[in-house]
Amino acid sequence: MVAVFSRPVLGDRPPVTSSISGGSVAGRRSAEGQREGSRTVTSEATYRYDLDGLRGLAIALVVVFHIWFGRVSGGVDVFLVLSGFFFTGMLVRRAERAGSVGVLPVLRRTSMRLLPALMVVLAAVAAAVVLLRPYTQWSDLAEQVLASALYWQNWQLALSWSDYLAADPSVSPLQHLWSMAVQGQFYLVCLLMVGLAVWLCKRFGMTAAIRPALLTAVVVCGLASFAYAANGAATQQGWNYYDSFARLWELLAGSVLAIIAPLLAPPRPVRTVLAAAGLAAVLLCGWVFDGANLFPGPAALLPVGAAAALIVSGVNLPATQQPSVNRWLAAAPMRRLGDLSYSLYLWHWPILIFLVAESGSIGLIEGLLVIGLSMAAAWATHRWIEQPLRIRPRPESSVPPRHSVRLTRRAVTFVGATTVAVSIAWQCVVLSHPSEPIAALDPQLYPGAEALTGSAPPPDAPMRPTIFEAPSDVPAPTRDGCIADWDTREVVTCVYGRSEAARTLALVGSSHAEHWLPALQTLAEQHGFRIVAYLKMGCPLTVSAEPMYKGEPIPDCRDWSMDVLDRLADDRPEWVFTTGTRPVDEGGDETPQDYLDVWTELSDRDLKVAIVRDTPWLRRNGIRYRAIDCLSEGGDRIECGMKRADALSAVNPALEPSAAYPNVYPIDLSDAVCTLDTCAVVEGNILVYHDEHHLTASYSRSLAPELGRQLGPVLGWW
Repeated sequence: MVAVFSRPVLGDRPPVTSSISGGSVAGRRSAEGQREGSRTVTSEATYRYDLDGLRGLAIALVVVFHIWFGRVSGGVDVFLVLSGFFFTGMLVRRAERAGSVGVLPVLRRTSMRLLPALMVVLAAVAAAVVLLRPYTQWSDLAEQVLASALYWQNWQLALSWSDYLAADPSVSPLQHLWSMAVQGQFYLVCLLMVGLAVWLCKRFGMTAAIRPALLTAVVVCGLASFAYAANGAATQQGWNYYDSFARLWELLAGSVLAIIAPLLAPPRPVRTVLAAAGLAAVLLCGWVFDGANLFPGPAALLPVGAAAALIVSGVNLPATQQPSVNRWLAAAPMRRLGDLSYSLYLWHWPILIFLVAESGSIGLIEGLLVIGLSMAAAWATHRWIEQPLRIRPRPESSVPPRHSVRLTRRAVTFVGATTVAVSIAWQCVVLSHPSEPIAALDPQLYPGAEALTGSAPPPDAPMRPTIFEAPSDVPAPTRDGCIADWDTREVVTCVYGRSEAARTLALVGSSHAEHWLPALQTLAEQHGFRIVAYLKMGCPLTVSAEPMYKGEPIPDCRDWSMDVLDRLADDRPEWVFTTGTRPVDEGGDETPQDYLDVWTELSDRDLKVAIVRDTPWLRRNGIRYRAIDCLSEGGDRIECGMKRADALSAVNPALEPSAAYPNVYPIDLSDAVCTLDTCAVVEGNILVYHDEHHLTASYSRSLAPELGRQLGPVLGWW
């Protein structure tokens, strides 16, 4: 049987004994070729230089698309196929040769290939964050370091629906390591799967059936994963993108090829077509599909199929007899890029994020600088970290001598252990001092919004909530779980205010409806009404066929919204309170057609609606930022705020369209958040925002007097 394998993607590579003679990689003939004493096709075909080049091309596309195009190139999907192909093939060959997969040796070797470079990058990013980023971001970074080191990053991101395309300072410099986490989890699953198949076959005396048994298991699991990913792409794409179970079929596609590789012998014309089509698909994938919104659903068949086609096109052939596309991929520059691909992948994203933080944008020059710095860092990491710790040095090699390798190993171990230990210690300190919800502040010292709208000039007093208190100064639904999260389809309701009151106001929509609750609660206690919350993260009421959040489809939002509309029709609250505008990336705000469609639905159900103008979102050049980060770096309340003209349109955009709806009443509290010129981040000694765009609960409470002045005549309850 012919063994065909290459250096696995993103750092996983075979032992040096698997290389062939010649070229830039010192190699030796395969065991079969040595026994035969001749240069057979088997020994010639052992090493796949073209797949090194494919790795190089894929990582180059990932880097270029991240820097300049803000799209997913499909390169990561190619990586996953290659990882499945290489790792599964290695395990199967070990099992057939030695009768077991050798779990501990494989784990040790794999960790020595992957962890040293990863630990160096984690340490460098942690140091850069401490030096360049505000201390308010250190806790998030420590959490990301631990998630990355434990190969849990993809689940960490899935829980927060982080936008992988958004290369801006608000994005984690370690966010790209989600794919490493997926691969690390796959390696463990694959070890278990192959090991179990080998044990069962040996147990029942069916050693020759290892490949058929494993192929059956892989195909079944792959089909199940594909069906799961297809459903996730249609229902919860934000989660689906990072979900290991949804990604599993891409890796298992490579596993299938590794298992059946000895049987593959397509005719030359077929190989030529596969190679050309595969290369074209790899190059065009990022332009054909918006991968962030579609992968790893059925659309990912394009990059997965492209990788598979290029694998098959050169399988079981000497390099000199492969199609011209494969020979081009095997050229020295492409192979060299493939050698650097793992380190290049690790370095390019944090360098990009830090440069964006300094320059504010990425143009041609900045992008070339990112590439240059990334290549330099990748070369140094590959030369001084990866190679010494992965390859057993030989006298004639360029690898540092054994004592130098020991020093490198110890240094990397110390750096990695220190980074992880400090991250754990920081998180323990933060978790041991949780911030409690802030009680109502003294309105004499902390007038908040009344400093703008009333006759309450602010006295000298320290800002509240403080920078450290702000992230936890949130409305009650967030604290007590009464807002449906990203993956909760059911309608969650809770009652606030006077629960026994006869009059009901329904608070409906996303977190931007929620952050008005503290003000409404104050009014409810004063004027005797109950508030029923119908809330879902990232989901204002919508009847759109394809609702979006952060540029990603969220079909659950429409289904949830339709259920809420039906519930409102049954519950018959006297009033519905929701948002009536949203910000525009280019500046100002708008009332989109979808909001008008919702007003129509509410009108058809004979429901009266109070729509409030949304508050400004903190953005500079379209990039979000947190008030606490700006303040922690020495900015003042004005410097950290925005110009009102950038945040809000001159006229409330909901005024004109709402005039056509007798049941819809617009409310605008912009003058209670901004002056005529500026939207500051602190007013009346109260911090306005607890993150980029949500009001602190304390500032929301301070809005109660002005909200009451505007809402009272509308409701007619006081």
